[in-house]
Amino acid sequence: MIAVDAEEERKEIIRRYRKLLRRAKPFLKDDDAKLIKKAFNTSLEAHKEMRRKSGEPYIYHPLAVAQICVEEIGLGTTSIVAALLHDVVEDTEIELDEINADFGPKVAKIIDGLTKISGVFDHGSSQQAENFRKMLLTLSEDVRVILVKLADRLHNMRTLGSMPRHKQLKIISETIYIYAPLAHRLGLYTIKSELEDLWLKYTEEDVYADIASKIAESKSSRNRFIRSFVAPIQEELNRTGINFEVKGRPKSIYSIWNKMKKQNIPFEEVYDLFAIRIIVDTDHEHEKNACWQVYSIVTDFYTPNPDRLRDWISTPKANGYESLHTTVMSRAGKWVEVQIRAKRMDEIAEKGYAAHWKYKDGAPTSHESGLELWIQKVRDMLEQNDTNAIEFVDDFRANLFSDEVFVFTPKGDLKILPAGATALDFAFDIHTEVGAKCLGAKVNNRLVPLNYELKNGDQVEVLTSSKQKPNEDWLRFVVTSKARSKIKDSLKDFKKQAAIDGKEIVQRKLKQMKVPFDGDVANQLRAFFEEKTVTEFYYKVGKGIIDPSEIKKYKDFKVNTKSQRAKSEQLSDFSDDFSKIKTTEKDILLIGEDMDMVDYRLAKCCNPIPGDDVFGFVTVNEGIKIHRTTCPNAPELLSNHGNRIVKAKWMSEQQNAFLAGLRIIGTDRVGLMRDVTDLISSELKVNMRSISIDTETGIFDGQIMLYINNTKHLDDMSRKLEKINGVMKVTRFESKDLK
Repeated sequence: MIAVDAEEERKEIIRRYRKLLRRAKPFLKDDDAKLIKKAFNTSLEAHKEMRRKSGEPYIYHPLAVAQICVEEIGLGTTSIVAALLHDVVEDTEIELDEINADFGPKVAKIIDGLTKISGVFDHGSSQQAENFRKMLLTLSEDVRVILVKLADRLHNMRTLGSMPRHKQLKIISETIYIYAPLAHRLGLYTIKSELEDLWLKYTEEDVYADIASKIAESKSSRNRFIRSFVAPIQEELNRTGINFEVKGRPKSIYSIWNKMKKQNIPFEEVYDLFAIRIIVDTDHEHEKNACWQVYSIVTDFYTPNPDRLRDWISTPKANGYESLHTTVMSRAGKWVEVQIRAKRMDEIAEKGYAAHWKYKDGAPTSHESGLELWIQKVRDMLEQNDTNAIEFVDDFRANLFSDEVFVFTPKGDLKILPAGATALDFAFDIHTEVGAKCLGAKVNNRLVPLNYELKNGDQVEVLTSSKQKPNEDWLRFVVTSKARSKIKDSLKDFKKQAAIDGKEIVQRKLKQMKVPFDGDVANQLRAFFEEKTVTEFYYKVGKGIIDPSEIKKYKDFKVNTKSQRAKSEQLSDFSDDFSKIKTTEKDILLIGEDMDMVDYRLAKCCNPIPGDDVFGFVTVNEGIKIHRTTCPNAPELLSNHGNRIVKAKWMSEQQNAFLAGLRIIGTDRVGLMRDVTDLISSELKVNMRSISIDTETGIFDGQIMLYINNTKHLDDMSRKLEKINGVMKVTRFESKDLK
C-alpha cells in the first residue's frame, strides 16, 4: 500500500484546478467561473473515494480532460463543465436528472452521450459498438460529445502505462480503429498524430523506441539543415514585407513507421522525415494571394516535384483543412515538404472543429460547409441506419474516414464524395429517387456504367428510367452509407415479400412430410441450412436459392437443443472460467486470468509463434484462437468484441517447432542460395518446408518457410543470415503474404 500525503494531494488538486481556470479565463463570461467551480466541487465530492490504477486521486483525470478541451481543442465553458463531470453518472451515485437540474440540458446531453450503456446484449452484438453508436446519436445533436470523448481518450492513452496488458490492448485498438480516424475527420491533426504514436508505443514498443531515438539523434543536424534551407526564403519574404512564421518539425513516429512498412524501407531511406511550414499572417481577403506568393518564392529557390503539389486552399478538404503543400528538391539533394498556409488555416489545422467555428462569421460559405456537411452526413446516417451496431461501426468508418473525391453536377455544383465512390453513389447523393431509378451516367459527356469509379474533376449527369429498381448487386459497388441504406431499404421490401412466400412453401412442405410446424422446428431448419436468421432461411426458399426439395433432408437432422444451450452458456462464461476447457499435454500457451493451459488454435491471418505478444479470441465455433497483437485483424476484434478477448502468454520451457516465413533480399551472386541454405540446415539445424526465389536485374529475392521454436530463435537466425556476403535485408512476412 502506497503512503498518501492527503494535504499534499489536496494542494496538487487545487493547483491543477487553478491552472485550468487560468487557461479558460480569456473567454469566460458572466457566471461561467462559478459554474466551472460548481462542476469541479461536484466531481471532487463524487470521486473522493476513487483512485486511478496509477494510485493517483481520480479527480486528476477529469481535470486533465477539461485542460485538454481548453488548451488543445479550444472549447468553452459547456465543454469544461461536461469534461469535469463526464464520469460521474457512469461511476458514482449521481443521476443524469441531477446534472440536468444543476448544470442544464446541454451539459446533461453531452454526459449522457459519454455514459456507457449497461445491461445485457443480444447474442452477436457488441457492447463497445453499442456504446459508440449511442455516443454518435448525441453527436448528431451536439458535436461537443465527440470532442470531450477525444480529450478523455487522449488522457487515457497518455496514462496507459498503469493499466494491465489486456486492458491496454482493448483501449489502443479502439483508439486506432475509431478515435484516431475520428480526430482526423474533425481536423484535430495534432491529437490524431499523438493517438497514433501512442498506439504504436504500446503495440510495437521496440520499433517505437528505435524511431524515436533516431529522430532525437538527428535533431541537431535536422535543425542545421532547416536553417540553411529557409534562409534564402526568409530573406526574400522579409524583403517583400510579408508577415510570416516558419516552423520545422519531424513527422509523427507513426507516419514514419507507416511509410517504412508500406515501402519496405529503413528509417534512413524515408526522404520526407520532416515538413517545413510557412504561416502567413494576413487578413482573410488576401490569404489565397499571399499563400501563392510564398509558393512562388519557394519555387524560385528550389525545384518543385510537379506530382506532389496539393492545393487545399482552392478546394478545402471536407473537414475544413486548408493548406498548400509542395515537395521541393533542396541543395543537399533531399526532397523537402513545404506547407504554406495562413494563420487562420493553421489554427483550424491544429484545433480543428472548435477553431473552425471561431472563424465562421468571417469565412465565406464554401470554406465553412465542409464540416457542416460532414455532421449532416452523420445525422443522415444515424437516421437511416438500422443495422446491428457492429455493422454500423464498420460502415461508419468506411464512409466517413476515407479520402475524398471532388466531382461536379451538369450545372457545375461541387459534390464531395468518399474516394472509391461510383456513379451510383453520386446518383443517391443527388436524391434517393434519382438513385433508385439510376440506369447509368454520363461522365464528361461519355456513357459509363453504374459501377464507374469517380475521379477528381469528373462532371456527372445521371440517367434514369422509371422501370429501374435496386438489386443486391448494387451493394457490391456503392461506398456511401446513404446509398447503402437506401438500397437496403428497397431490398427489405422485396425481401419481406420473398420471405412470406418462402414461409408458405416451407409450411406446405412440412405438412406433406407430416412434420408439425412451430418455432423450434423453424429454428432447427435455420441451423440445418446454416442461415443466420429464420427470415433469411425463408427468403432463400422464397427466392429459390434453397430448393424446397432439400427440406426433406431435414428429417434426418436432429438438434440436441440442450447441448447447444450448454455450449452457449459455456461460451458466455469463457472469459471467467477456463478450468472447464479440456487441456492437452502439448499446449505451451497460458490463457486467461489464471493463466491456465487450455486448448487453442493459432490464427492463420497472422501466424503467431512462441515469443510473440499475443491475445486469445473466443470464437463461436472454434474455441480460442490466438492472434498476434500486431495482427491486421486485431484492431477490429479488440474494438468490437472486447468481452471475448482473453489474456494469453507463451511459456518458454518447451521447444515445439512453428512455421514462420523469412524474406531475404540481396545482391545476386553465384553460391548465395547455397550459403543461405547451408547456414539454416547445417549450422542452425532448422528444417525448411519450402523455398521460392526470384532474381531480377541483379537483385535476389527469396522466401523461405521454416520451422522455428520462438521469436528469439527467429531473430538470432535473421541476424546470422544478414552477415552472409550479399544479403542486404532479412524480414519476417505474414501468412497472408504466403504464395
